[in-house]
Amino acid sequence: MEALYAFCVGVLTAAGVFLLLRGRTFPVVVGLTLLSYGVNLFLFATGRLNDGDAAVLGAGSDHADPLPQALVLTAIVIGFAMTAFVVILAMRARGDLGNDHVDGRVPEIVLDSEERN
Repeated sequence: MEALYAFCVGVLTAAGVFLLLRGRTFPVVVGLTLLSYGVNLFLFATGRLNDGDAAVLGAGSDHADPLPQALVLTAIVIGFAMTAFVVILAMRARGDLGNDHVDGRVPEIVLDSEERN
């Protein structure tokens, strides 16, 4: 289970970084979201992965640490707010600049193909 969990965290992180390096705003937003999911899963795993054990209750020592769970819950809320802010910022930039490129400039390759039409 740990290997699959680590593989999922790695895939989410790699996909997030790949999408963050794109030139348009929507892939950047999706990349930020995937990267935050990967980080949240990593933080959640630091509290120990147990199957079938109680989260906190019980006299036994086999329980998950509640601190990473609380951190992940807080990170999910902050990440959702950050995603909403970035989406609104991207929509505003598209309205003001007329395109959805991260730097606000349309690449010359696109301009050449548009001039031909």
